[in-house]
Amino acid sequence: MTDNAIGADNQQERPLTPNWITGFVDGEGCFSIGFIRQLGGSDRKGYKTGYQVDHEFVVTQGAKSVDCLHRIQIFFGVGQVTLNRRYDNHKEPMYRFVVRKREDLLQIIVPFFISYPLQTAKQLDFQKFTQCLQIINQGRHLTTEGLIEIANIVETMNRQKSKRELVGILRDYTPDAATAVKI
Repeated sequence: MTDNAIGADNQQERPLTPNWITGFVDGEGCFSIGFIRQLGGSDRKGYKTGYQVDHEFVVTQGAKSVDCLHRIQIFFGVGQVTLNRRYDNHKEPMYRFVVRKREDLLQIIVPFFISYPLQTAKQLDFQKFTQCLQIINQGRHLTTEGLIEIANIVETMNRQKSKRELVGILRDYTPDAATAVKI
């Protein structure tokens, strides 16, 4: 038996480094912005447009490696690890480390990835995610124009939803959006 410090058996004992986390997130993470319809929202102070803008940073991993998600949560000191319900043919359950709280995103997650930039195309998604968070933090997401600005950014992120689909959603609820953006 040897004391192999880099062996597979020892990996769970080694502390996570910022560069390791950046590399892991490059492969298994996601920065996403979504829209949630709020029925009756125009009567609620924060949902005058009828939509809530949802933001989250997520890292996923199979059940066999869920320990690394707990270690990432401990590293950042925010977020939670949850079971990700699957409806596909995979046999192994998936877990998610997720941070949704805007304050945690702005004060912990964003500064970390500014200091330790991602090395893949995910860096561009991170920059767009940060731009959306800034719009939200300024309260501009509470206006139709702000929602459309976010929608235009989101269409170029991750799965690249079309502008027609997102702006169409907004137009259905906010008729003045039709003149605010050219399609």
